[in-house]
Amino acid sequence: MTGTPAGSERSYIPAAGRDWLLPFYDTVQWLLGGHRVRAALLEAADVRPGMRLLDVGCGTGSFVVQLARARPGVEVTGLDPDPLALGRTRRKLERAGLAARLDQGFADSMPYADGAFDRVFSSFMFHHLSREVKEGMLGEVRRVLSPGGALHLADFGGGGHAHGIVARFFHRHEELADNFDGGIPRLLEAAGLGEVREVSSRGTLFGRVTHYEARRAAA
Repeated sequence: MTGTPAGSERSYIPAAGRDWLLPFYDTVQWLLGGHRVRAALLEAADVRPGMRLLDVGCGTGSFVVQLARARPGVEVTGLDPDPLALGRTRRKLERAGLAARLDQGFADSMPYADGAFDRVFSSFMFHHLSREVKEGMLGEVRRVLSPGGALHLADFGGGGHAHGIVARFFHRHEELADNFDGGIPRLLEAAGLGEVREVSSRGTLFGRVTHYEARRAAA
């Protein structure tokens, strides 16, 4: 199922795949081990006070909240095309007494200035994108990163073939196939990002999840 942001002719995949599944999204993410993956992303990112952080495809905002709690004085922004998911993110932030900027928009057309962020994060959304949109997103990530800034991306994939019951099923789809056999590092490098490395990889019932880091060259 797809949705369309108000005032836009472009469709998107809702955070939970279908709007009626949104209340279950956080539970599914927990079963995926998303809380552990995101904790590892944050630890590896070396976030320091005063940094500007962006979560691309922030969904219902669990990681936005985690980032806002991470260090005093960090500036957190969440970007997602799904207004219902952004509404849940706002409510989470209000309950936690935290502040973050939330924008409705697409990963391959970010409404931010060049060099606006010190760290960009992406978790469990890259496999939803077509090859064209993946390339556009990574080009935008490079643009909005400050010189020396880093992308931390976690998604299904890795150096080998798909693992796990669900991953074997979905691996036939082009979007997920791009993630395997070194596909993500190749896309990162093609976008002009450097120092690409695989930080960690773990197997789950839903497939192998790999954490990649890449940087924009320092000025």
